[in-house]
Amino acid sequence: MTNTRHHHTLLDGRVELLIIDPQNDFSDAPGAALPVPGACADGERLAALIDRLRDRLEDIHVTLDTHQLVDIAHPIFWVDSEGNPPMPFTQISREAVARGDWRPRNPAFGQRALAYVQALADNGRYELTIWPPHCLVGTWGHNVVAPVVEALRRWEEGFARVDYVTKGHNPWTEHYSAIQADVPDPEDPTTQLNTRLIQALERADTVLLSGQALSHCVANTVRDIADNFGAASIGKLVLLEDTSSPVPGFEALGEQFLADLTRRGMRTARAAEMLA
Repeated sequence: MTNTRHHHTLLDGRVELLIIDPQNDFSDAPGAALPVPGACADGERLAALIDRLRDRLEDIHVTLDTHQLVDIAHPIFWVDSEGNPPMPFTQISREAVARGDWRPRNPAFGQRALAYVQALADNGRYELTIWPPHCLVGTWGHNVVAPVVEALRRWEEGFARVDYVTKGHNPWTEHYSAIQADVPDPEDPTTQLNTRLIQALERADTVLLSGQALSHCVANTVRDIADNFGAASIGKLVLLEDTSSPVPGFEALGEQFLADLTRRGMRTARAAEMLA
């Protein structure tokens, strides 16, 4: 069967790269807190692309999931009726909190925690998921995977600076998308719509997209970019499909994201198709 894929470079005009959470805790290296199968190989392909396109990339944006141990989506925050913390990957519904099946370890946080799970339900977001502590500030898991950070360093040697964007540091909300938290905190600008990043990306002619995980942080970030771009700008987005993988068990979310966004105009390509 003839391969009808077009091997275009897609690199017209100003080219920028957005890498979402390319961190050790999302790799499939030993010791990763939330390993995504295939992520290490994704990083190798991405690093090769950065080196190959070094002189064509006008700007590189890198988002960093950034947490501390006490976080509403970590086990330490919650206890059940017997005082036991939830196991990672437990889902906590507003009904469970209202019934008292789960309550914050600090009783003073009760009302705010209930308001949070209520807001998640009202906004149609994911139900609160308890994750293993991950991407903790100052740890190996927070660092960018070695092949990618080394390629970024080589790019910066051209007298440029990577635009690092932290997300997730507010302990009161999940922050899958780099564009805004699941429930923005009116008192914390870092949880609100990142108009600076949206405007920077919209100035580009081509935005290459990569990162982890396809099913969660990549999907949510790119959906939010598309929702805040002008409709004509969505065609600037090019997902590098072999540099991003889904969380196991959530493959359908990644597939739905790809279907939804390609319908809206996003393109996909393999990293090796991107030529200088």
